[in-house]
Amino acid sequence: MKPPKTRPGDTIALVAPAGPVPPELVEKTLPVLHGWGVEVRVGECVRAAPTGYLSAPDEARAAEFTEAWLDPGVTCVLAARGGYGSQRMLDLVDWAALRAAGPKMFAGSSDVTALHRAVNVHLGLETLFSPLPATTLFDDVAAEHLRLSLFEPDEVRTITSPTGSPLVPGAATGTLIGGNLALLASGLGAPEQGSARDAIVLLEDVTESAYRIDRMLTQLLRSGWFDGVQGIVLGSWAACGDPGAIRDLMLDRLGPLDVPTVWDFGFGHVPASPTIPLGTRATLDADAGTLVVLP
Repeated sequence: MKPPKTRPGDTIALVAPAGPVPPELVEKTLPVLHGWGVEVRVGECVRAAPTGYLSAPDEARAAEFTEAWLDPGVTCVLAARGGYGSQRMLDLVDWAALRAAGPKMFAGSSDVTALHRAVNVHLGLETLFSPLPATTLFDDVAAEHLRLSLFEPDEVRTITSPTGSPLVPGAATGTLIGGNLALLASGLGAPEQGSARDAIVLLEDVTESAYRIDRMLTQLLRSGWFDGVQGIVLGSWAACGDPGAIRDLMLDRLGPLDVPTVWDFGFGHVPASPTIPLGTRATLDADAGTLVVLP
């Protein structure tokens, strides 16, 4: 199900389901969001004193997310930043209550990958794998693509990467799923994880060494998670070492799947990252470096 698009005057709820949010980055992004003509409701965990590597205790983060979703005035729940912790709150969310509250958009990336899959599966809703607003990577290009994805989704139905190149050539159609590699690997066995059958998978990560990326890919491959995958879109691998070595690793581990695969699509932990919908059908052209979201 496609959530309703955001309109001027709507309310966006800014939440912190994972790590602490630097207050100076919150203050920097609020004028940007207000400039879209919306009200912004900042959650308590966004402004809370950090609890170690978490923005707040699990119960508080789950309650913030739930309350934002149940608020009938909120049309979009937007994660302020990632870090770590989204998985820890999944079992504390009343998904039946959220489903009864009706559809709305959820957006974010990185550690928030865990929440995307939960919203896709438990609520049957499309979501947006988007840049995080309370980070240094939320530049003008990233902000505008997120705005268009919320307000005018038909204008960004075709996503083209200026840096993308075919790792395995070809075209494929499937349901967009995935996100952060570490979260996908650590989610194996969880009720929301499912598999990549009939899907086009997005993969990206940050500050992971090559052997750890190899281990996570191997774990997903050996578990059968990739069985039936239709295509793969590889995003950024910032601070993961030599890009050429990472590319070779991807070809070694994912090439034998023999499905269209595009390298360096430009989403993830990089400036000017596009927003990509999850849970919707799309066609990947690895040779042209394009994703076309289907109606």
